Amino acid sequence: MTRLFNDPAAFADEALEGFAAAHRRWVRPVTGGVVRATATPAGQVAVVIGGGSGHYPAFSGLVGRGLAHGAAVGNVFASPSAQQIRSVARAAHGGAGVLLMYGNYAGDVLHFGQAAERLAADGIDARTFAVADDISSAGPGESAKRRGIAGDLPVFKAAAAAAEQGRPLDEVLRAAGRAGARTRSFGIAFSGCTLPGADHPLFTVPEARMAVGLGIHGEPGIGEEDLPTADEAARLLVGTLLKELPEDVPGPAGQRAAVVLNGLGSVKYEELFVVYRKVAALLDEAGVEIVDPEVGELVTSFDMAGVSLTLTWLDEGLEELWRAPADTPAYRKGALDAVEPDSAVLPETAVAPENALLQDTAVPPDTAVPPASDASRHAARAVLAALDAVAGVVEAHADELGRIDAVAGDGDHGIGMLRGSTAAREAAADAHERGAGAGTVLTRAADAWADRAGGTSGALWGTVLRSLGTALGDQDTPDAARVTAGVTDASAAVRRLGGAEVGDKTMVDVLVPFADALAAATAEGLPLAEAWDRAATAATDAAAATARLLPRLGRARPHAEKSLGTPDAGAHSLALITRAVHGALLDHPHDHH
Repeated sequence: MTRLFNDPAAFADEALEGFAAAHRRWVRPVTGGVVRATATPAGQVAVVIGGGSGHYPAFSGLVGRGLAHGAAVGNVFASPSAQQIRSVARAAHGGAGVLLMYGNYAGDVLHFGQAAERLAADGIDARTFAVADDISSAGPGESAKRRGIAGDLPVFKAAAAAAEQGRPLDEVLRAAGRAGARTRSFGIAFSGCTLPGADHPLFTVPEARMAVGLGIHGEPGIGEEDLPTADEAARLLVGTLLKELPEDVPGPAGQRAAVVLNGLGSVKYEELFVVYRKVAALLDEAGVEIVDPEVGELVTSFDMAGVSLTLTWLDEGLEELWRAPADTPAYRKGALDAVEPDSAVLPETAVAPENALLQDTAVPPDTAVPPASDASRHAARAVLAALDAVAGVVEAHADELGRIDAVAGDGDHGIGMLRGSTAAREAAADAHERGAGAGTVLTRAADAWADRAGGTSGALWGTVLRSLGTALGDQDTPDAARVTAGVTDASAAVRRLGGAEVGDKTMVDVLVPFADALAAATAEGLPLAEAWDRAATAATDAAAATARLLPRLGRARPHAEKSLGTPDAGAHSLALITRAVHGALLDHPHDHH
């Protein structure tokens, strides 16, 4: 378990602060993460990687010459927000564009995609690439659904080395694509990990058994087998990966491969070396020539006891990129000339700013509020009361939401919702004090929720609140029709952004019937509070019904059967919130119509 921490909610911030203070020769802290201590050379593509905390040395430990130019670091097991990613990318940009790279998880895909759009609006050419190397998480025909695990390293390395050579952005992206298409990983685990502040692991493995096909966020494996010897573990890892070769690799014999044997947190180096001796022998028997193998902790999952094997099948171009020198806090290869940190960007006393993951000094928030009518400012009181109710019900149920999420996911839904709803309430209160109208109060809350929560739910809840804010605006009195239009827009926007539909066992299974019921009730002429009451009842019923569904998207998808009988955490939290908001509407009957 994680033993040394202060406030669990501050763990990621404090870890990043300490990391940056300990590695000033390589990195400097910026809002949202770290960048190289030396500025990106003019005309060089910047490779910015990122993901949640809890995986060190991924992601911050891989920043340095020959590897990443910057890393955006989210909270524990939660993707960084679009604003964090944008901030790091702006700090790393050298004038030739930015390639954003991350593991293939829904939250990362959403936030890095949004960051690329915002960077484009800033005039920075930005592309995205998701690493999807975990063969246990989807079949060969659905490789785009695969998770990114320890294959992050060779794929990041290929793109970064191409950037270091001065290649243009399109070619750097092409190198990432080539490496990604030729990288496969497979893992096993003997125990789950325990998050800071938690008193039990996210999953357990029975005595004398092992989990097969695990993720790196505390997700349970896709199966169980008897506990192997080291040699048996090596045979399972190598045999599984040799069964699925890239399409353009006819067979293992005569091939050259980069090999990464990765410890996930509690399997120590001597154990890894015992396994690797057999891995090397088995690959040699298969006719595979190993190139610059890496054995150690490279992509971890807190204290998970597990190991994964990654093979990247090399061609001449990929081998050149894999063997290129690199110098980062946690990964070094070859030799590079010594370069002093830029004094212009790295004062001797540099430390990470307080709450480094949350602020954005590169893009200061606009605290001024746009003009609003008296009616809209009055209605903003009801909006603020509703957001108070949201934060209150989430706080009351945070532990329950985490337990539901841990059945087949990573168990962070409760803490993510708590961070997001609390930040939204604070931002809304600040905007209200400044005289904002209802629309601006909601959009400020939306940005705060997305930025503080990170992860998939952060992006989607930011979208929900922004849709409502846009519909209400700052001039007109919010009435049932406007609120209903905002909820309908939110339903469509969440489906568009997240890609889920009814039946996928997500929050969409509640949001769509809630929006439909609200629209039907307001069309009958019911006042907003009565219409919302009817819709909230539909939401509660829909959330309970998700217990009968199998997930088709997200981290729970590879463990679909485990979640049968348990409602979806995102659907359940949305239903709780709709009922809490109804209470706020009853308490403020004169602030809406």
